Amino acid sequence: MNVSWEEFGWERLAEGVGRRRLPGWDATCGLIIGTEGALLYDTGSTLREGGELRAQAEALLGGGRVTHIALSHPHFDHVMGTAAFAGAEVFGAVGVDALMRRERTVLRDDAVRFGVAGEEAARSADALVIPEHPVAGERTLDLGGGRRVLLANVGPGHTGHDLAVLAPGTPSVVFCGDLVEESGEPQAGPDAVGARWPAALDRLLSLGGEDAVYVPGHGAVVDAAFVRAQRDALAERFAVS
Repeated sequence: MNVSWEEFGWERLAEGVGRRRLPGWDATCGLIIGTEGALLYDTGSTLREGGELRAQAEALLGGGRVTHIALSHPHFDHVMGTAAFAGAEVFGAVGVDALMRRERTVLRDDAVRFGVAGEEAARSADALVIPEHPVAGERTLDLGGGRRVLLANVGPGHTGHDLAVLAPGTPSVVFCGDLVEESGEPQAGPDAVGARWPAALDRLLSLGGEDAVYVPGHGAVVDAAFVRAQRDALAERFAVS
């Protein structure tokens, strides 16, 4: 598959796997391409940003479309663009559907608090797509052409509903969401579950192994040693043995 990722502002991570660092909060979106489908990991902070991601993804897919979406966790900068992808199957950690229905206005208000224009935040919140496919443990999706991806509910940690995605290959790529952050210290808001966060990173490491590429929710791609060091720092921060 010869895809010019850089032409569209994406970073190629492996054959058929890339990611985009979005402006504003440096949030990552990932794309995994098979012969019969494509999975997008996170959709940006607004409906407008989701539309831009859709146009870029369709160009990378040669006119194809995103068929599956996996949402890493229910924070506005990762989920508010999903409505731009009509017809895609949307996956999230079990329980995130009820939370997003209940906290639609919280997502809108968080977006405004971090600088999204009020009208744009309201429009994106009104169009918010609730994941209809809950992942309780692990779920494998076949995107065709030998491309199988693993969705893993590895949390709680950064939130109560953290979903990671593994794209096996050489190298394997693990999309971590905000369980791992490279551009700053991991952010622990009121919905973080600090006592469980180190175990979530242990799970990420067991999924990817030593040679995988680990993609944080914010910042540059890291390796297993970085994830392990962040795991130890979080264990000390939250007094976890």
